[in-house]
Amino acid sequence: MPPEPIHIPFSNQQNPYAEFDIVKLGELFKRTTLDHSPFDHHLIEFYAIIIIEDGAGEHTIDFVDYSYQKGAILTIRKDQIHKFIKNDAVKGRLLLFTDNFLLAYLEELEVLKSLQLFNELLGVPKIQLSEEELSELLSLIQRLDKEYFQINDDYSLGIIRSELHILIAKLYRIKSDKNQIIHNRKYLKEFIAFQNLVEQHAKKHSKVKDYAKMLGVSTKTLNTYTKEIVNKSAKELIDDIYTKQIKRLLINTEWSIKEIAYTSGFEETTNFYKYFKRQTQLTPEQFRERFR
Repeated sequence: MPPEPIHIPFSNQQNPYAEFDIVKLGELFKRTTLDHSPFDHHLIEFYAIIIIEDGAGEHTIDFVDYSYQKGAILTIRKDQIHKFIKNDAVKGRLLLFTDNFLLAYLEELEVLKSLQLFNELLGVPKIQLSEEELSELLSLIQRLDKEYFQINDDYSLGIIRSELHILIAKLYRIKSDKNQIIHNRKYLKEFIAFQNLVEQHAKKHSKVKDYAKMLGVSTKTLNTYTKEIVNKSAKELIDDIYTKQIKRLLINTEWSIKEIAYTSGFEETTNFYKYFKRQTQLTPEQFRERFR
């Protein structure tokens, strides 16, 4: 079996007991102790927020290049793949944290809102702040930075968790005000539950009726959820998520097309080719060549 895809678990070199970290982009680009290159595609097992304080450049998230400038915020969800495009003129910070660090202490509604900020099906991963919004956000980041690097006592992680929750809530509000995220929509909670199931089981289950059974609803009800939230049928959403998972394997591994087809649940490589080309208008080789 070929090597596993590049999965990056959360690792805090400064404080091994904390599931949170702050890294300046300039320092990250110079680190020599990483077991992977930040400039190659890699899948992260945690959440990340990139704050651009000065300069301009590009960052790749799930096969899409996002240009940014001062005041841009990029949010990256657990299990997405991304890569940095090195630019020594860019200044900013990278906030890293596990889902457990943030979510274990929040009520269900707040958990839902927090996760929505990072959900690429519900909103774009890039936010552009005004000067006033950036100034307010940087004040909060400075408090986080001071608590983490200077004070660092028995109370610090609790305070950092609260400040991080405030930061996410503010970003969520900004996205909402700019109509860049789906919020306060009927069936949102049910949609996210369906999405989570598909992300876990897409390789084994491709039929709407399988998920309807798991959720204890009818296929018609599932279609109502997806039409309301993303204006797609349940089957279209399943195919979108499944195809994205295949794309990640094509970009994030050296596996052969045959190995990827088998890992993705296809017994016949020809059927894999037909499915992928129907979804993307590209062969697996063409996609791999174009986006690597």
